[in-house]
Amino acid sequence: MIIKTIIQTSYKGMYKITAQIPENNSTTTFYARKEYAPEFDFDFMSAEDYFDQNQTNSLLDAGLAAAVELKALEYIARAEQSRFGLSRKLLEKKYDKKYINMALDYLQSVNFLSDQRFSRAWLNGRKINHFEGKSKLLAELQSRGISKENALTALEEFFNDNDEYEICKKAYQKFTRKGKHEDKLINAMLQAGFSYSMIKKAACDIAEENQD
Repeated sequence: MIIKTIIQTSYKGMYKITAQIPENNSTTTFYARKEYAPEFDFDFMSAEDYFDQNQTNSLLDAGLAAAVELKALEYIARAEQSRFGLSRKLLEKKYDKKYINMALDYLQSVNFLSDQRFSRAWLNGRKINHFEGKSKLLAELQSRGISKENALTALEEFFNDNDEYEICKKAYQKFTRKGKHEDKLINAMLQAGFSYSMIKKAACDIAEENQD
């Protein structure tokens, strides 16, 4: 590979490289950053620099990882992503798992990708149309690839700002309006993630409020 041009882009640490491949007399243009090929110093690359086959393969690997990174950023720009969910989306786009891991490792290292931030955003969005308790929300986060530790931390923050008991009362009233009573009501509340003791307290308090 022979470098024809290398330009640092406005995206920090990313370079646009145009190179000639003598073996088939073709020209290729790709993006790369040093995090994907730490053996190279992109700041000192210049036109007409020559790279042997092993070096060429390493640079092209860096280019493929950068391509995944740029695609991942498109998803992140739309909404917070979990690593698990973003990896699955990229696999569906037929990107190689090796380059997905390289790109997502980098994005996590610079905090562009964060399971904690995704969890907070998901919980705050979820509460708009759902009334659910801690155990249900924990299961939902874990089903989205969030570790138990990260999920519990996010839930602690969430319930510091949102009273689980008040959410329980709203869920109880919602299921009652839908015609659920007695065992069916209790089962629905348990499936929504509330403890039996919290459900019984909510039932008693709502009954007292309705008598006033």
